[in-house]
Amino acid sequence: MKKAIIIFFTGGFLGVFAGVALGIFAYPYIFLADVVAQEAAPADAVTAKVATGRFIHANPSDPIHYGKGGVTVYHRAVRLEPDFEVGPGPKYHVYLVPDTEIDKTMFVDLGRLRAFKGSQNFNIPKGLDLKAYGHVVIWCEQFGVLISPAKLSFNN
Repeated sequence: MKKAIIIFFTGGFLGVFAGVALGIFAYPYIFLADVVAQEAAPADAVTAKVATGRFIHANPSDPIHYGKGGVTVYHRAVRLEPDFEVGPGPKYHVYLVPDTEIDKTMFVDLGRLRAFKGSQNFNIPKGLDLKAYGHVVIWCEQFGVLISPAKLSFNN
């Protein structure tokens, strides 16, 4: 009888643990993958454009972690354009970085992605020298993986 109780509670614990783990990893793929953001461009979008870029597939041999679409940097915001898309995953953030080697350089975290597709705006902190940051990247904080970089071309 004592052995049956131990097996019952051990199985229950492992089942709850597996269910929570599956929920954490499967949630973005199941419930958020079809969400499309549609935020309007910043109010000063026409006059304040600083740089543009295109997201690329960081590792073509990895079919899960991909990114594509445009990004525009304004004086006060970074805008992921309507054609922006990344493969779904947990805890994706938008970073401004000088180089794509994030673990070896400084970065500015602009915030967490609100959707895996569509236009989104992220405020840039005041006083930031945008010329010092040549890339916008999508970074998975949970696993420390580069999802998609965009090299910026600055306007003169």
